[in-house]
Amino acid sequence: MRSLAFNQYIPDPVDEYATIERYEDKNSRYTIRRIKAGKRILTSRTRIDKDVNTIWTIEHLIKDIDDLKAFLDLPPLKLDSSIDISPVIEAEEALGDSGIVMIDTPDPLCLAAGLFDMSLYTVIAMTEPYLFHRLLEKFAVVLYHKTKLISEALPGRLWRIYGPEYAAPPYLPPDLFYEYVNRYDAEMIRMIHKNNGYARIHSHGRLMDIIDYIAAMEADAIDPIEPPGQGDAILKEVRQKYGKQFVLFGNLEIADIENMPTSLFREKVRNALREGTYGEGRGFVLMPSACPYGRKLPALTLKNYEAIIEELHQFGK
Repeated sequence: MRSLAFNQYIPDPVDEYATIERYEDKNSRYTIRRIKAGKRILTSRTRIDKDVNTIWTIEHLIKDIDDLKAFLDLPPLKLDSSIDISPVIEAEEALGDSGIVMIDTPDPLCLAAGLFDMSLYTVIAMTEPYLFHRLLEKFAVVLYHKTKLISEALPGRLWRIYGPEYAAPPYLPPDLFYEYVNRYDAEMIRMIHKNNGYARIHSHGRLMDIIDYIAAMEADAIDPIEPPGQGDAILKEVRQKYGKQFVLFGNLEIADIENMPTSLFREKVRNALREGTYGEGRGFVLMPSACPYGRKLPALTLKNYEAIIEELHQFGK
């Protein structure tokens, strides 16, 4: 994966409004962003811990509806026409015929929802649709601009669009998935398709109430198709109904890779391979739902990753 439109972590898109302070304390690195919005000072704080491969948001930028209104009154984000496609080109040259590079991008919902803590986001999205659409439109203008430039400069590539899960059940009802995802992501997919690219929609958790909406956007692929427990998808059923439209990516849980005894995990792998290739379909890619947070891989986790490769080589023999 290579991110070109924005950095992979939020709230990078608001940096042009912000003054930024960074400091280190013990084994953590902190970033504070402050934005003057009218008479209000909006503040966010993030933390990166040593040996943990993620960024924690410990204070969200928008804390109430007045913060949101102040943020919406800020000038539009700038449309920067400069893009650096070298990360993709260099990765493709390094990979050769051994794989492909996927362009990674948030959608407007991902950029918007990440500005709130989860409880406030769901309340605002359900009770203030006019304001929330204004926020989505603010980010959509920039994302459309970047998507057009990048897809023209790098035609025919695979893209991953992440963020739709913010509007999936149980966070929001399915009709709001259409409002906050289809109305914006469909245009990104159209731009990607116009330049012969392929669009993959990334949505964790419960899938079955929203998969028809994803199909309606004419996406080419979905991931990670999580089974009951973390999600609600039976891979064989998804393959039967949607396999001719979508390439299916999944459906191994990272929690199983990290915690399940290898003998039991092997059966999970075999089942995914059987169901993902059942009947006719556009294609199936066996894939974990995520990667470990830690930078040091435990022995069990490594053994289970090796089991994936071993079972894949044995499949179909």
